[in-house]
Amino acid sequence: MSVDLRVRRAGPLFAVVGLAGFMTTLDNTVVTVALPSVQRDLGARLAALEWVATAYILTFSGLMLAGGRLADVHGHRRVLLAGLGVFTAASLAAGLAGSIEVLVAARLAQGAGAALILPATLAVLAGREERQRSMGVAVWMASGAAALALGPVAGGYLSEHAHWSWVFLVNVPMGLAIMWLAAVVVPGARGDGRPLDVPGVVASVVFLAAGTFALIHGGEYGWGSPVVLVALLACAGGAVAFVVAEREARDPMVEARLFAVRSFAGGVVAQVLWGLGVNGVFFYTAIFLQGVLGFTPTASGLAFVPLALLVVLVTPLVPAVERRLGAGRTVAAGLVLVAFGMVLAATLEMGDGWERLLPAVCAIGVGSALTMPLGSAVLGAVPESRAGVAGGVFSVSREISGLFGIAAVGVIVQGAGSFATGYAAGLLVAAGLVLAGALVSLVSLP
Repeated sequence: MSVDLRVRRAGPLFAVVGLAGFMTTLDNTVVTVALPSVQRDLGARLAALEWVATAYILTFSGLMLAGGRLADVHGHRRVLLAGLGVFTAASLAAGLAGSIEVLVAARLAQGAGAALILPATLAVLAGREERQRSMGVAVWMASGAAALALGPVAGGYLSEHAHWSWVFLVNVPMGLAIMWLAAVVVPGARGDGRPLDVPGVVASVVFLAAGTFALIHGGEYGWGSPVVLVALLACAGGAVAFVVAEREARDPMVEARLFAVRSFAGGVVAQVLWGLGVNGVFFYTAIFLQGVLGFTPTASGLAFVPLALLVVLVTPLVPAVERRLGAGRTVAAGLVLVAFGMVLAATLEMGDGWERLLPAVCAIGVGSALTMPLGSAVLGAVPESRAGVAGGVFSVSREISGLFGIAAVGVIVQGAGSFATGYAAGLLVAAGLVLAGALVSLVSLP
């Protein structure tokens, strides 16, 4: 059978990967624009309203590594279906919520379901031959980029023309459809049968959840506030406990020797550096476009659409580029393009319009698409029995680095004389981090 035919026959599996990635990533951003409507209908205080947005990220990041290990222990399809079931049921509960407390609880459950879905989705691709794995990761990355860009637009449209509840209810038919398709096309391989490393799982949840909480709420409560200091101490304690637990465990959740594999460690580090730079820029660019360049909220949201479209259009072409240049050079070229786009954005000034903004957005979009081989390299560097954990590590590195990037750029912005000056300085620092990721890719990826 030809390679092209095998790739075409994997189309339904790619559909599961893409739709699951789109749905879970969409809920990171879709709710933000709907929050004023939620506040009006449920009479929520601002502090409770912030939890509607952040509760999902908290459990999503905190449980993802554990979700990856569960996928290896119990089987990738079984955990994927369980995660989809939890996510769909929680979405229904969120849409029907009559109080802010029920809505926050449903958002926490949504994040827990997503933490099962994402590592299992990536693990499903690990057993495929190299070209199918590359195409599958390409679909996953393109769907995530589309969801990040379209989330605010979709959330605003639904809350304005329908009701905020549809921001969550739209996941119900989508989730049921993905569950049916996954049950049909995802191979039903059994888990590895090894016992679950319970101390490692608990320590990883404490470490990641506490760290995520501190990164989300550090700027709001103040980094020296008691609640944030407790979270930071819990994060540090969880990290130490995790290292000790993994060293003592007969069958550790995350084996240290994984990081001795150059392409695995290099892929994760490059992903972290990309996330540190790009996510901080995304968060503060929307504020910059409205507050400095004078864009309307709608125009500000639309500014990210060309980036998402370019990622979607360019990503399917990346495997061919990778076969010609190699993963290391392809990813490095992409990261250099992303850094170039950031430098262009740093030169924007009051009065500039679309003609100055679009070249920066396009460079970041094309460059981000070229980083696709990172995921394939990480998954291809580990045995299939550890694919869930590998997918969890890769996904966690993306989420946590994004939150840390927002916090780090925020420190730079707040320390500057003006927002515009701080934003430009933050962009240049972020570009430097992304260029460091390009260097790591060149020396570590095949």
